[in-house]
Amino acid sequence: MFSLQTIFGKGNQFFGLLEDAAVAAADSTTALHTMLRENDRPPALDAFRLARQRERVIADKINEELINSFVTALEREDIEALSYALVRIPKQVERFAERYALAVHLLDGIDFAQRAAMLERAANVVVEMVRQLRRMKIEEMKILNDRLRSIESEADRLMLELYRDIYAGHFDGKQMFLIKEFFEILEKAIDRCREAGVVAYQIVLKNS
Repeated sequence: MFSLQTIFGKGNQFFGLLEDAAVAAADSTTALHTMLRENDRPPALDAFRLARQRERVIADKINEELINSFVTALEREDIEALSYALVRIPKQVERFAERYALAVHLLDGIDFAQRAAMLERAANVVVEMVRQLRRMKIEEMKILNDRLRSIESEADRLMLELYRDIYAGHFDGKQMFLIKEFFEILEKAIDRCREAGVVAYQIVLKNS
């Protein structure tokens, strides 16, 4: 006869899977920051495709475990929501990388690395937030949520500065279009991190 501890312990695999998904997402942002810092070499896309593949494999494993598990450590809807939010981060990052690789020759002198560094920071905060789900400490999660919100606010401020430069006529028409598009993709990637953080934060609020 199984003890209650044995039965409920069976749902704990979801913590590890969600953490793996968060790390895969963060790895894609690190690869992007590295690519944009080392802009003296042709962009390589293997790291982004690998991160997306890892994310898809983990998402499939989560869905499989949800079907096969009688007991889950978190509510099923919360697991699905967080898994979906995490999958969207490397998808957005890969979108940037693929387009950047095609247009890099038109973007000489344009520095995306600062924004990519903010994206990497945001993704690493998400990793910390997902790891905190094992503890369900509202105070610690609130600190991380505030940190993520601060990064998002700083990214919004930098976007306003970008629009100011664009409208001041510092770029030609083709560059203006590309720069706006690429910075908006990066901004949306940070938004994806924020969305994943909100889901994690709400899970702790619900269970604390």
